Amino acid sequence: MAEMLRFCAAAGLIRYSDAAVAAAECRGRRRWAAVRCSSRAIPGQEAADVAAASRLVAGVGAAGGAEGKGLAERLRLGSLVPDGLSYKESFVVRCYEVGINKTATVETIANLLQEVGCNHAQSVGFSTDGFATTPTMRKLRLIWVTSRMHIEIYKYPAWWVIRNVHFISLNSESEVGAYVIVLARGDVVEIETWCQGEGRIGTRRDWILKDLATGEVIGRATSKWVMMNQDTRKLQRVSDEVREEYLVFCPRTPRLSFPEENNGSLKKIPKLADPAQYSRLGLVPRRADLDMNQHVNNVTYIGWVLESMPQEIIDTHELQTITLDYRRECQHDDAVDSLTSSEFAENGSTNGIATTKPHDQELQQFLHFLKSSGTGLEINRGRTEWRKLIR
Repeated sequence: MAEMLRFCAAAGLIRYSDAAVAAAECRGRRRWAAVRCSSRAIPGQEAADVAAASRLVAGVGAAGGAEGKGLAERLRLGSLVPDGLSYKESFVVRCYEVGINKTATVETIANLLQEVGCNHAQSVGFSTDGFATTPTMRKLRLIWVTSRMHIEIYKYPAWWVIRNVHFISLNSESEVGAYVIVLARGDVVEIETWCQGEGRIGTRRDWILKDLATGEVIGRATSKWVMMNQDTRKLQRVSDEVREEYLVFCPRTPRLSFPEENNGSLKKIPKLADPAQYSRLGLVPRRADLDMNQHVNNVTYIGWVLESMPQEIIDTHELQTITLDYRRECQHDDAVDSLTSSEFAENGSTNGIATTKPHDQELQQFLHFLKSSGTGLEINRGRTEWRKLIR
């Protein structure tokens, strides 16, 4: 297998198209070929060059065709978009991914976001043994960890949906008959994702979720990630070398899933006052909650937060927005306390006082706090918004 091309356009010495030709020459001896350039723009660089490089890295360029792709990649319903700067993948909602309302749970949505992000990284040659780790990160035993996650769901995709309801009469003169409900297989969700730099200490990843059948935007999400040393478990600044490895696959100008000013993803989350209105104490990670980074996966925290939600809200509302700030990682032997209290959405906080937002009984907003049961140290803080459930 030929040595992976080490992104030889870093100094502008070679164009993407030239690198693609070089990779094609060793096509029969390699599974992956990668091209990298620095974040500096190369004079005369065209979008077609970027797209060619991205297709090359994904193993689906004209030179490599399907030969460079494994079975899982050929079966996966995802690929880089033509400009090579974002990735789209479609998912069918499965029966084990839905809750009591037969719609996907927020944990399912978060897992799909994580899946499409990892597949994006793999499509450009990263993440062979971690979550979107670059070659330099793997060499230095560095990993990405979530520091903030913000998800907004406008419509939950369903497993089975009612397409039509027909009334069938027994005869033309009779009103006696029966209603026939026509069911159809559930929704298919298309998720687009891209990443970009976020200052000197991390990166960000954004997502847009659409109903594949209608093109309707049913959700958006954004996240921030920081680097951690896998051995010392300490955070580390993103080096220029790592930054150059992934920035070539990022949009050249900022692209945000939440471009609106003062959008919910920017709001700070205050620390929950003690005592909290609702609590669930002594939550323990299952073995299945641990991920390849050797700690509790970020999606598990969503379930812990929801464990302390009052049942009357769960019965009458559905989650619209969730924002989580990750402060400390959890290991397999940690026990966690989940605390929740109501909060006003706009007219000031009632942090710790049982009340609802004035003049709006439809929308309920809560603050959340996860802490270590043993030490009391903060693990996570969050905010959720719930809309009235329409049955």
